[in-house]
Amino acid sequence: MKNFFTLLFFIFAINLYAQNTAKKVDRPNKLLNNTFNKTFDTKYPSDEKYDVTYYKLDLNIEHVFFTSNHISGSVQMKAKSTVANLTSCYIDLVDQLSVDSIKSTLGTIVYNHSQNIINITFPAALQKDEPFDLTIYYKGVPGLSGLRSFRFESHNSSPILWSLSQPYGSSEWWPCKDTPADKPDSADIWVTANSFFKSVSNGKLMDIVDNGNNTKTYKWKVSYPIAQYLISVAMTNYYQYDNNYTALDGSNMTLNHFVYPETWSSSVKTQLDLTPDMIHEFALMFGEYPFLREKYGHAEFHWSGAMEHQTITSIFYFYRDLVSHELGHQWFGDMITCKDWHNIWLNEGFATYLEALYIEKKNGFIAYKNNIANDISSAKGAIGSVYCQDISSVNNIFDQGRSYFKGSVVLHMLRWTLGDSLFFKTMYNFANDPQLKYGVAVTEDFQRVAETVSGKDLDYFFSQWIYGEKHPKYSIDWGYSQNGNLYNVRVKISQTTNSNPSFFTMPIELKFKTPSGDTLLTVFNDQQVQEFYFVLNGKPSFFVFDPDNWILKDMGNITTDTDDESINLYDYKLYQNYPNPFNPETKITYQIGIAGPIKLTIYDILGREVKTLVNEYQNPGEYSYNFNAAGLAGGVYIYELSSKTFKDSKKLVLLQ
Repeated sequence: MKNFFTLLFFIFAINLYAQNTAKKVDRPNKLLNNTFNKTFDTKYPSDEKYDVTYYKLDLNIEHVFFTSNHISGSVQMKAKSTVANLTSCYIDLVDQLSVDSIKSTLGTIVYNHSQNIINITFPAALQKDEPFDLTIYYKGVPGLSGLRSFRFESHNSSPILWSLSQPYGSSEWWPCKDTPADKPDSADIWVTANSFFKSVSNGKLMDIVDNGNNTKTYKWKVSYPIAQYLISVAMTNYYQYDNNYTALDGSNMTLNHFVYPETWSSSVKTQLDLTPDMIHEFALMFGEYPFLREKYGHAEFHWSGAMEHQTITSIFYFYRDLVSHELGHQWFGDMITCKDWHNIWLNEGFATYLEALYIEKKNGFIAYKNNIANDISSAKGAIGSVYCQDISSVNNIFDQGRSYFKGSVVLHMLRWTLGDSLFFKTMYNFANDPQLKYGVAVTEDFQRVAETVSGKDLDYFFSQWIYGEKHPKYSIDWGYSQNGNLYNVRVKISQTTNSNPSFFTMPIELKFKTPSGDTLLTVFNDQQVQEFYFVLNGKPSFFVFDPDNWILKDMGNITTDTDDESINLYDYKLYQNYPNPFNPETKITYQIGIAGPIKLTIYDILGREVKTLVNEYQNPGEYSYNFNAAGLAGGVYIYELSSKTFKDSKKLVLLQ
């Protein structure tokens, strides 16, 4: 879903220059002087004495052109006891929906419905693993809490009905075990309504029955496990557009897209036609699309964002990043579902990161880093741990900075920590783990897979980034001394004191610019104050800490103890163009201090934008741009360099 609202050690680096990749340094086996606070208690109550295996929703929607918001119908639940001598159980259903009766092949069911719970007593005790069934007949006006649950609205003077049950809204429109921890093996969703409606739901459309009384029944079948909150309904006078995905084995799957008639356009079609390629790219990375026997598609609805309903994303508007985010959920969120809402980052952080991966596939690594830089900027505002401590608040569960952006950046940092090969193998193995596929997971499951793939103890990583809070702030002091033809370099890394953890442990890349080229070195920083020593074969004239922006961090002071004035500190600079005045070409030179999005723009003297020269992610370093002003009138212009933390401008004069 997406909503738009001191130990010293020496590393000798003789003759290491013009490197393309960093040297990896493994961490010690144990961390020193660092503790973390973990909370594992799942606070949402659900009845663990039975396991649901199947749901059948048979719904009658009596809403006819704004005359009623009433629903009625039945839900059949098949389940089995997980304990011996089971005499009772309970099912979630809000009180404003009334229960008419409950039937079972077991015999007469005694029940009471209060405090949003249906308490059920069986006619005889059930043994462990003994199956049972319940069919609950109910009616009423659905609830509207959480993320709106079940809505009756309109578009272009036409009615639309739609559901969004995450996290606790399923039981506001149908009786169920309202927890993602218990996924039934299959489901049927039958919807009977006025013939005006095209009723869309999960899985495969098995039949459309014309009932002869100006109503139709749409029968959808789900043949894969599905979490209760992913069962959905969307109904209106949809225009349907179909395209196809060719699977890795050469078979075809139809994609069904349901769009408001007034929304349908060539631009919407262009966006939807990206979907097969997105599925292909994700299938290559994580394994085949998980619901290949059914479908994928979109159903337009009226909530400002989108929701990853299994096989049929509900969506407010169509653009690439939103489409890729919700599609990514089909693997991470739908196929593998967070077991509880404490671990929502396994859904939302993963889907947000998959946005960046698709951008990387289509536009390259620089575009990926530009996207991640935006995630990092948003993640810095996260309050509390990525592991959601308080799941009583919907807004707290779906906190954008923490569950989405910081969750995404955690995966970005794990990619750096493991390296590309091990990271993508971890992601693939997690998606295809036989204990997890089509099931549920918690953070420790993902950690287990990552440690198995890498052969590394990653407890320090997950403890600090998932259960810890905030992010490191580094200060750097560095310098060098000459020893013949070699240069002895010292780098001191200090972190400000944090609470949980007291400091962060991470591999960190360091970049030195020398006359013979760039030298990249990786150190493993596992102390609050730590010094590293290197030997370079060229004089370092420029030093960059974490040049590719792999770490969620803030930077404090960067100082040097050398008197060499040729040393460039970690800073931004915008130089005067040369020549100036000019006609028609001049060179603009600038220096970048921190990796991130950079914009270099020309304005006229009235402040109107004339031309954007640079608008991209750039690493720290010095850059020059040859500006050709052919076609512009002579006069005074302004050129401006801007980043997230820096802005400066200077005048240039174009001669007639």
